[in-house]
Amino acid sequence: MEENKSLSIYLSIYLSIYLSIYLSIYLSIYLSIYLSIYLSIYLSIYLSIYLSIYLSIYLSILSIYLSIYLSIYLSIYIYIYLSIYLSIYLSIYLSIYLSIYLSIYLSIYLSIYLSIY
Repeated sequence: MEENKSLSIYLSIYLSIYLSIYLSIYLSIYLSIYLSIYLSIYLSIYLSIYLSIYLSIYLSILSIYLSIYLSIYLSIYIYIYLSIYLSIYLSIYLSIYLSIYLSIYLSIYLSIYLSIY
């Protein structure tokens, strides 16, 4: 009977050590694999959400900035271009118009004036 008792103690110690080692190795492998998969999925989802939000905010800010910049730049550019164009156009138009008008007016005036005197 004494042998059975010692054998049972021996088996219990052996099984406890074996099971603890086996379970610790198994659990560590299982947990590492599970956690790596879970974390990769979680991080990929989190990163995709974060990147989509970040990119949408960044692109909207960039579009606002570009629209403001382009509107200011184009308004200044168009204003300068139109002012130069209008000044050239008006100077040419006015010089031609005034020369024709003055020549006609002076010819009529001189003809009338000379016919009277």
